[in-house]
Amino acid sequence: MAMFEIGPEDFLLDGERMQVVSGALHYFRVHPDQWADRIHKARLMGLNTIETYVPWNFHAPVPGVFDLDGRRDLGRFLDLVAAEGLHAIVRPGPYICAEWDGGGLPAWLLADPAVGVRRHEPGFLDAIGKYYASLLPLVAERQVTRGGPVLMVQVENEYGAYGDDPLPERQKYLRALVDLVRAQDIEVPLFTCDQANDEMLQRGGLPELHKTATFGSRTTERFEVLRRHQPTGPLMCMEFWNGWFDSWGLEHHLAPAEANAADLDDLLTAGGSVNLYMFHGGTNFGLTSGANDKGIYRPIATSYDYDAPLAEDGTPTAKYWAMRDVIARHLPVASAEELGERSAAPVLDVALTAHVTLPDVLPGLLREEPHAYPHVPSTDDLELWSGFALYRTDLRADDAVLSVGEIRDRAVVLVDGEQVGVLDRGSHTFAVALPARAGELTLLVEDQGRVNYGRRIGEPKGIIGPVRTAVRIVDEWQAAALRVEDAPKLLRAALDAAAGDGADGAAVAGLHRGTFDSVAGADHFLRLDGWTKGLAWVNGELLGRYWSLGPTHTLYVPGPLVREQGNELVLLELHGAATRRASFVATPDLGVTEQ
Repeated sequence: MAMFEIGPEDFLLDGERMQVVSGALHYFRVHPDQWADRIHKARLMGLNTIETYVPWNFHAPVPGVFDLDGRRDLGRFLDLVAAEGLHAIVRPGPYICAEWDGGGLPAWLLADPAVGVRRHEPGFLDAIGKYYASLLPLVAERQVTRGGPVLMVQVENEYGAYGDDPLPERQKYLRALVDLVRAQDIEVPLFTCDQANDEMLQRGGLPELHKTATFGSRTTERFEVLRRHQPTGPLMCMEFWNGWFDSWGLEHHLAPAEANAADLDDLLTAGGSVNLYMFHGGTNFGLTSGANDKGIYRPIATSYDYDAPLAEDGTPTAKYWAMRDVIARHLPVASAEELGERSAAPVLDVALTAHVTLPDVLPGLLREEPHAYPHVPSTDDLELWSGFALYRTDLRADDAVLSVGEIRDRAVVLVDGEQVGVLDRGSHTFAVALPARAGELTLLVEDQGRVNYGRRIGEPKGIIGPVRTAVRIVDEWQAAALRVEDAPKLLRAALDAAAGDGADGAAVAGLHRGTFDSVAGADHFLRLDGWTKGLAWVNGELLGRYWSLGPTHTLYVPGPLVREQGNELVLLELHGAATRRASFVATPDLGVTEQ
């Protein structure tokens, strides 16, 4: 039986010093058929450990469901880590941040106002206990003490940065989590991580748990701060920030490879252990990306490339080789001669010849018939935890303008099926002019990602009232959740009937489909110049959001999704486009950089 311990100065594996050199690789951001490839490339860079978060809401999207299959098969992922001869660190939350929708916390749980968010509250702790009971047994059987790869398990995540509960209450909450983890037969060391800040390290940990820090530079200074709070034991940077995430409307972030490598060398020379955040970023497939709100709401982009050593499509970057050279000065590194540069992806032009207009699309996407409400409901009231909702009411000729208290996060405004404006949280656009006629008002409301960091975690989505016009308060509504993620399947018959429309000219708002042949199993990069905003599917798999706002100009299409003949591309365009064509290009384009 192997043993991993926290020694007086070092991590100890079977009594021998182990300098943990780990990299973050999120199974939930990588196609399962590509897990082994990414893990293999981690070993060739010199890593000896893979770290992953576990997003609670990914496995429990609705109450009463816990899914561990397919993309959610954490057990298979950890087994592949072990098969490559690597170790693993698991960080199950309950909160993970990670620029993930809601920071991983289930929206359905926090919709109950009695449930305390990240604090010692019975309802919250009871739900966490059930979550751990569903998840942690598969981790327990893969601990290093039982012949598996798992070395350590994290408790909470950067808790020192959240809330204002007094320290005794905070520690009571953390100790309750420790008890819940240990109750699932987790026997490997537990740890916490916080930013390398005196106050956060004090507020976010427990005296009896090993503390780690998060930072991206100035190693000596950061380790001095950590040592003040961790007097003995190994020093570890649990998130060495070697890149950064992208938000819609901002630049693509880059961190110089040379500076990253130099900082990593300082860290390893100091004898510290490290987890690169990220080794491989991957993609926010589907509707999984989160958002930040520090006065301005900024949703996270679909690409989670993160300027990581391994690019979004699994290509080693200059940063990969620079960091590999550093690691090789401190630890044995396997040969990486098999790794080459990125091959050009197939270049194609696709005509989207079939389309169904947005007003005709919406009825077919209803999860159920709209219900009547005597007030404007939130999407939480509709039990919609992610995606889109439909709101309808009647307008009078003298209403003139529509204003909402707040929109979370965006709404396309239609009157009798005609688009007349947009309500948008990011730009603080909370009012739109209305035509001077009576009619039916439709709002297509989009949840662009639940806030994943800070005080707005757990807030409800949708339209936050009151809703007013120039002459009255609007308090009679019909509303329902939509199944937008299933749009190609739900509207296949309508698209088939529209297949002879042609592919010239502009595209209206609605669902558009085209087909293409290509190289089976090859990665593709979808470019949508001329399109405005919406969702993209390839062969029924929702790649994620596209938006002309940028920075991202291409969407990554994993090779396992592509077959040789009869591939289907579907776009849900929310506004309209200058073209009815899309293209697949040779290389990714993640947008203009901040440099």
